[in-house]
Order: sequence, then C-alpha cells, then structure tokens
Amino acid sequence: MKHSQSSEDYLETILLLSGKQDAVHRIDVARAVGVSQPAVQKAIKILIAQGYVVTDGMHIHLTESGKEYACSVYERHCTIRTFLKLFGVSEENANSDACEMEHIISPETYQMMQKYIADNCKKS
Repeated sequence: MKHSQSSEDYLETILLLSGKQDAVHRIDVARAVGVSQPAVQKAIKILIAQGYVVTDGMHIHLTESGKEYACSVYERHCTIRTFLKLFGVSEENANSDACEMEHIISPETYQMMQKYIADNCKKS
C-alpha cells in the first residue's frame, strides 16, 4: 500500500515526540508539524483507520504497526541525512533534504546509500 508523505510525517513526528515526553497531544503534533489542530485531528482519524495510532481522547499512541512504520521512515531519514553529510552537505540542508527524500527514495537507491555508509563509516 502506498502511503502519503503527510501520513509518514505525522507518524515520524509522533514517534519523535513520544521519545521526548510521556504523552503526545494533538497540540504537540500541530506545533511540531506547523499545522492547525483541526489538520492534526483529520490526520489522526486517517492514521486510526489505517491502524497506526490509537487515542484515548487526549493522548496519541502509536500501535505496534504504527511504531514499526514510523521507525522505518525515521531510519530512512537518518540514513539519507548521513549519506548527504558524507558528501559535504551542511547539517541543516541534509536534514531538510532528507525530510523530502525519505518519502520518494527507491529501495535500490536506499540500499546503495546504506551500503555506502557502512563501507565508508568503518574507515573512520
């Protein structure tokens, strides 16, 4: 199933927020993503329907499959950022570019980046 960049961004944001604080609220997600609370509410409904999050009315929690998916998105982000930095891209631009590229990268290209990092970071 093809997932949207928006859904992946929300999942990644919820994952990162849940690592920093005990409870994730819609307002936290809205601030982190830079959108309104109604936009977050709409996204959360979609993520609930997809089985990636649950809520208790106040708090947002990733399901096991949501956490796995969010972790895979974040891993792609980190890999791409590291790859770009190895080629001299600034931290800020590497992070910004990784945010876009993580959603569209092909498995072949991603595997090449992983291999390049593994081969070249051993030498450091």
